[in-house]
Amino acid sequence: MPPIQRPDAGVTEIREERDVEPTSPLGVLGLQRLGGFLPRLLLAYAACRVVSGVILAIVATRQVPTGWTGPVVSYLTFTAQWDGQWYQQIALGGYPHRLPVDGAGLVQQNAWAFYPLFPLLSRALMDLTGLDFYVVGSTVSLVAGFVAAGAMGLLLRPRLGDRATLAVVVLWASMPAAVVLQVGYTEALAMALLTLFLLALSKRSWLTATGLALLLGLARPIAVPLAAVTLVAIWQRWHRRRDEPIERSEALSALAALAGCGVSGILWPAIAGLSTGRADAYTATMSTWRGSREIVPFTPWLDMSRYYFGATWGPVWLVTLFVLIAMLALGPWAARLGAQLRTWSLAYPAYLLVVLDPFTSIFRYLIPLFPLGAVLIGVGGHPRWSGWQQWARVRFWVLLGAFVIGQWYWVDVLWRFVPPSDYPP
Repeated sequence: MPPIQRPDAGVTEIREERDVEPTSPLGVLGLQRLGGFLPRLLLAYAACRVVSGVILAIVATRQVPTGWTGPVVSYLTFTAQWDGQWYQQIALGGYPHRLPVDGAGLVQQNAWAFYPLFPLLSRALMDLTGLDFYVVGSTVSLVAGFVAAGAMGLLLRPRLGDRATLAVVVLWASMPAAVVLQVGYTEALAMALLTLFLLALSKRSWLTATGLALLLGLARPIAVPLAAVTLVAIWQRWHRRRDEPIERSEALSALAALAGCGVSGILWPAIAGLSTGRADAYTATMSTWRGSREIVPFTPWLDMSRYYFGATWGPVWLVTLFVLIAMLALGPWAARLGAQLRTWSLAYPAYLLVVLDPFTSIFRYLIPLFPLGAVLIGVGGHPRWSGWQQWARVRFWVLLGAFVIGQWYWVDVLWRFVPPSDYPP
């Protein structure tokens, strides 16, 4: 791992986050003058996946055979546990035409809770190659993770520099739940689309961002924070209208990107409703994973905080947590991230606060918060914070070691299923 370099000066909040003119495919993707940066980054990401693969292989030897793994546990069957079984079911048989209900008429857990892009892409590749879901699902995730890492590097490099970007990507790829980037889950594919979307916004590639937003609407329910980032990108473009006049075609394309985020938010619930004949098919299905069978904003976070810290101190610690996240994203130590990535780092946790039932799956839901890795290491601030940046290398190695240990804990305690019931990852 090369030493982390001190970021360059000269990045401001108002400056539009566009680094090369999108006049060619290379310009849009940010592939001009990359030299050996991208190969080094992908090699570092591959090393992270090897470490995770070794952890998975070792812990797989401790997994007792279940209905998920079959009579013999292997590395590949171990990668399709928990939600992976739902994705396998969808890949093989699609979605039910009617919502399953019990004798009392209550909706039961079913496949409509899971977004279709990953399992249907897996099914297409299964038909093409003749391979089973265990091979194809984990491979799709593995390849998508490389795409996400590359796009993340192209997004962060103009802001942080080569070495600091490499450090942030490695730290992200080593998070405790980063193992899901190579198993039969949708996280890697969603991260690939998310990072490409953010990269397209930073390059003013509005129509590309529109298409990616629509694809995200079939991969992960994160349209609301995407819309917030898109609004900031449009505001930045509007701010520069005197120096760079906005043509009508660009204005319409920018509005299309914002509309794409709106459509993304309702696309899958609408498909579920039309397919089952029940307008609330998606929300009714999602509620079956809640203990109260209701989706109530904020309440699960309050209940969980009170459960762990008491009726008085629980809400205090909860507010403290989100204030800390806001400080991380808004403080001078995040100045180099720019307005768009700062907005994402605020809007996404706020979205989780509204819609998520916080439990053991929270570790997976933290994976999209990759920009805050630059803040944790200390490479995201203005050069006047040089004292903070001098310790970036130490913080990187300490966090990397802690994250790898956390991966072992996550795989052994959460991913490994201990019958008859266990906490989900």
